[in-house]
Amino acid sequence: MIYLRCLIPYLKVYKKKLFLGFLVIAMSAIFTNLIPLVISKAVDDIKAHLAYGLLWQYASLTVLLALISGFFLFLTRQTIIIVSREIENDLRNDFLGHILIQDMRYFHYHPTGEIMALATNDISAVRNFLGPGIMYTSETIVNFILAISFMISLNFELTLVAVLPIPLISYAVYKIGKSINHKFELVQEQFSVLTTKAQENLSGIKVVKAYVRENSEIESFRRLSLDYMKKNLKLAKVQSFSFPMMFLLTGFSVMIVLFVGGNKIINEVMTIGELTAFIIYLGLLTWPIISLGWIINLTQRAEASMKRLCEVFDNRPSIEDSSSITNSIIPIKGEIEFKNVNFRYSKELPFVLKDINLKINSGETLGIIGHTGSGKTTLVNLIPRLFEVKEGELLIGGKDIKTFPFKSLRTSIGYVPQETFLFSETIENNIAYSEQNFEKDKVIQASQISQIYKDVDNFPKRFETLLGERGINLSGGQKQRTSIARAILADPKILILDDAFSAVDTYTEEEILNGLKEIMERRTAILISHRVSTLKNSDRIIVLSDGMIAETGSHESLIQQEGIYADIYFKQLLEEELKEL
Repeated sequence: MIYLRCLIPYLKVYKKKLFLGFLVIAMSAIFTNLIPLVISKAVDDIKAHLAYGLLWQYASLTVLLALISGFFLFLTRQTIIIVSREIENDLRNDFLGHILIQDMRYFHYHPTGEIMALATNDISAVRNFLGPGIMYTSETIVNFILAISFMISLNFELTLVAVLPIPLISYAVYKIGKSINHKFELVQEQFSVLTTKAQENLSGIKVVKAYVRENSEIESFRRLSLDYMKKNLKLAKVQSFSFPMMFLLTGFSVMIVLFVGGNKIINEVMTIGELTAFIIYLGLLTWPIISLGWIINLTQRAEASMKRLCEVFDNRPSIEDSSSITNSIIPIKGEIEFKNVNFRYSKELPFVLKDINLKINSGETLGIIGHTGSGKTTLVNLIPRLFEVKEGELLIGGKDIKTFPFKSLRTSIGYVPQETFLFSETIENNIAYSEQNFEKDKVIQASQISQIYKDVDNFPKRFETLLGERGINLSGGQKQRTSIARAILADPKILILDDAFSAVDTYTEEEILNGLKEIMERRTAILISHRVSTLKNSDRIIVLSDGMIAETGSHESLIQQEGIYADIYFKQLLEEELKEL
């Protein structure tokens, strides 16, 4: 129950509804437990030659008590079950909110499928505890107290005999619950693996089909699914044992009561009506005792799921607003400076960036080029603090980047990453993603600069065209241009384009760059590309090699240096000439 304590703040929010739920549970139990007393009286009066009219009164009173009890039982579900759904909603929203504030490092070690399993299966398991679990626990406690109280009032000695199996039941419940908790953890872990596999197959469907790996993936998923089924069957075996065992132990109680109570009737210590009421009370206790196993099952499942959820909630992002942030540093200026920056993704891995000293002036366009794996993307990822500088300093406008609030920092940066991502929304909403209330004219202007406007204008629904998952109904170049339009519309102080023209032909690329010239004059721009043609008009170009700045200068000066840049340039020039031939 350690991890279920995390639910206390959620329960406190709905304490009034829960109190009302407990109240109606008590009322339902009171009227239910009065029924055996009425039947007891009726049976004894029947033995004494009860009049037909009085028998109808007993029958009517029994039905009335059952109706009132049923009405309160209905109200129970309208309170506690609804509260469980409301808490489930709160928990799911908090879970997503907590996931979204995690830094990029978190997603390197936690697959999407695992996160999806937590958001669906584990939260549902917690909801089952909050709803049926709490409701039936409350009903069990109240019914047990009332039934035992009425039984004691009928015959104390017989009550002691009737509750003899309860310690055995408690021990059995403890042992079964412990086994269920362990097995359910294994089930949930395997469900995460299964969900991850399904998610990867759907996300990478193009690759699966391109390499004709459908049968292989189906077989791989079948094996994981079979393992999941086996673990569920092991859990089901333990659960299936609990109910028959509960029936058996409660059956012993009935047998003992019939034997001892029958002797008391023979000795005229009890009446037939009292024994009848006693057996009915045992019947009323049968479900609470049996449901105890089910409740333990729900509780252990919820405990296992809440343990996994708490690991998420307890995880604090390694990159967040510090106590040293200065909210007054607004607006952010475009001057960026790296001072003796070294960076690696973890202590076990080698440095990706080494001794970076670089100053980018406000309004300057900087080009970055280098071979694959030279650290280009890592360098620009430090600017919006997607990863944190641990060694050295990163300054914006002469101020340490860590003193800026996340919101003001990232809203001042327009970033088009290598891997373009579009939402399953309209093209207009994708372009205007950074703005809650946007003007249509700005969307059109941004799309014209990025050269996506002509394509969109030919679509039947134009900007209202709904995109498929990850923009699957657009080409690679159209996706990139849509992403560029999104960054332009945000009107940032710093614009970062990380290989944003890789899927665009050189003619369209030139048109986009010409369109960007006007807005680049008012902001700092960083262009990363493998093409020299993309960078040649930049104010300054740096060449990264093995995580270090190997060369720096203008296009012309770098060619004259006859180094890495010149080598890349002449190779690309030769490739163009060969294409023309």
